[in-house]
Amino acid sequence: MHDAWLDSVIASPWLFPALFALVVGDAFLVVLPSETAVVALGALAGATGEPPLAAVVATAAVGAVAGDLTCYAIGRGVGTERWAWQRRPRVAAAIARVRATVERRTAVLVFTARYIPFARIAVNLAAGAARIPLGRYALLSLAAGIGWALYNTAVGSLVGAAIGDRPFVAIGVSVAVAIALGLTVDAAFRLATRRRE
Repeated sequence: MHDAWLDSVIASPWLFPALFALVVGDAFLVVLPSETAVVALGALAGATGEPPLAAVVATAAVGAVAGDLTCYAIGRGVGTERWAWQRRPRVAAAIARVRATVERRTAVLVFTARYIPFARIAVNLAAGAARIPLGRYALLSLAAGIGWALYNTAVGSLVGAAIGDRPFVAIGVSVAVAIALGLTVDAAFRLATRRRE
């Protein structure tokens, strides 16, 4: 039954449109599990050979860039304080921190923020509000999105390949590994920020 269910998920024509929508939505709603979905599909590909890894990476990367550019456009068009969600304490604090450095360290912020949910929103909004040139920003977002998609897919795929005969176990283990790695990166980032301050 599990194999039939997985087969139906893999064969669904909605798989990649749903992944794309999830990743785009995660640019605004950090509760959406886009990283988890990418890791899980990578694990499934590593364990069963399907869905195609290249398609998972491409869909995740394009979704990431589309979400970033939409957020950038909002920042450029309406600024960083117009809507209530932009004034929420965590989002507002992240935007304030980013605004001061976005012009000087755009590349570092775009690449780093791709892995930190609230920071990603803040960087994208602040980059638009600061009117960072769209061409430069789009190239940075594309490179960061591809790196993010490759990283999450690779984590899932490696675990999936190692536990190949049990796809559900591979998905669970790969998601746990990705969460642990994410928490480690987040802790390292916070420590580095504290030391700089």
